[in-house]
Amino acid sequence: MKVLHTSDWHIGRTLYGRERYGEFDAFLDWLAVRAEEENIDVLLVAGDVFDNSTPGNHAQELYYRFLCRMAVSSNRHVVVTAGNHDSPSFLNAPRELLKCLNVHVVGCAADPPADELIVIRGPDREPRLIVCAIPYLRDREIRTAEAGESVEEKERKIIEGIRAHYRRVCEAAEQKRALLKKSVPIVAMGHLFAAGGRTVEGDGVRELYIGSLAQVRTDVFPKCIDYLALGHLHIPQRVGGSDFIRYSGSPLPIGFGEAEQDKCVVRVEFSGHLPQVANIPVPRFQELKTLRGDWSAIAREIDGLKSRGSSAWLEIIYEGDEVAGSLRERLDDAVAGSGIEILRIKNNRVLERAMSGTAAEETLADLDVTEVFQRCLQAHEVPEEQRPELWAAYREAVVSLREADPMAEQPERRKV
Repeated sequence: MKVLHTSDWHIGRTLYGRERYGEFDAFLDWLAVRAEEENIDVLLVAGDVFDNSTPGNHAQELYYRFLCRMAVSSNRHVVVTAGNHDSPSFLNAPRELLKCLNVHVVGCAADPPADELIVIRGPDREPRLIVCAIPYLRDREIRTAEAGESVEEKERKIIEGIRAHYRRVCEAAEQKRALLKKSVPIVAMGHLFAAGGRTVEGDGVRELYIGSLAQVRTDVFPKCIDYLALGHLHIPQRVGGSDFIRYSGSPLPIGFGEAEQDKCVVRVEFSGHLPQVANIPVPRFQELKTLRGDWSAIAREIDGLKSRGSSAWLEIIYEGDEVAGSLRERLDDAVAGSGIEILRIKNNRVLERAMSGTAAEETLADLDVTEVFQRCLQAHEVPEEQRPELWAAYREAVVSLREADPMAEQPERRKV
């Protein structure tokens, strides 16, 4: 039984306004070919299929076209779970139809938890694998809020809620295995931030809950799991030193901070219960580069890219002492006539003045929401001892907004 583990496609994501559908299309084409070449039986997609909860038509077209292509192959299964960027309602809507294509979708925590189980059968209809298709567990699905709770109490409830959910689903998996009377492996999925997980600046990985999920240790996951396929973190990595608990990472660099990472999908091959695990490198479909330094250093690197016919997308970080007021114009002239595109320019001289409050060039586009909130605390001279409680309230508000599902139907109001 061969399994391919991937996650965090983020179809529809842009990079500083630049659409990336060509990259997504190229990756999905590569993935379909690779699944065929590797004779993959099951493809696991561990969340964040789309970059937002209301994907556009082009993003949807790429997704469904890929699923249809996978369905053409004989007896290949696809298991898709929702991540924190996905709309559970949107992913779940066509799931009954997709079952006919051997595509199994779990958009939200199920009740009963056994509904998150998928038994994978071979061409002979014999069971070969049980998948615990656990999606991103939203706060309201695992924790009951109570007035007056401290941040520590909320975090403890979240961790215990995650632990309890995995325990219930895995207990159901063991019961199912006993009923099947066949000792098949159990694979679980998840979309969360595990202890010790590594991130990089600018990767777009959102804080999932009110507190930090870095406290979710490997002992949260039941021992019956033979392989745990995780999503959410974009760097491919093992968890807790285990070969059998892994993040596949995002297949495309989500931002310039990931440009130098080696991206991959993970092949998991079972012979009995002990899997053989290996990373399969994903090609780079679009070159991303960050150039930093003074003007002469940046110009020299641009000339080098042009000489080899590069079509790179660039992030420019100007660090020179010279005040480069016409930096954009000079850069446009430098790349003229080439396939190079400049997507972002960060002028550190301007930013230094902005941080000291002397520059008017800074705009909200240069900041994220957390930086804006931090500036508000500073501008209003909020005392340090009051800030932890305000930060907790801020995070709770942000998580609540991000977990809202705009695609979900609202319950009808009763007429009085």
